[in-house]
Amino acid sequence: MKFAVVLSALLIAAPLTAETPAAAPVASATLSIDSPIEALVADAASKAVVEANFPGMTAHPAYEQFKGMTLKQLQPMSGGAISDAAIAKATAELTATK
Repeated sequence: MKFAVVLSALLIAAPLTAETPAAAPVASATLSIDSPIEALVADAASKAVVEANFPGMTAHPAYEQFKGMTLKQLQPMSGGAISDAAIAKATAELTATK
């Protein structure tokens, strides 16, 4: 199942209402799987990792609602679209970008 479809259904059923402050630019060396998604996509190398492992995430209609979360925080709401294997692969790729 595609990431966008599953996550849309979950976020519509239980929308995130808290506003997240804008992320400050973060150097690539400090970015990890525990960084907020918006911080990952603010860096070109990390954004490439996110887009390769989680296609459609940054274009998702609910991106503004979940961009302040980490991939691990978003995982339970993804209906399996964010798997442990995908997170492990993204972790290795993020480490390699440092």
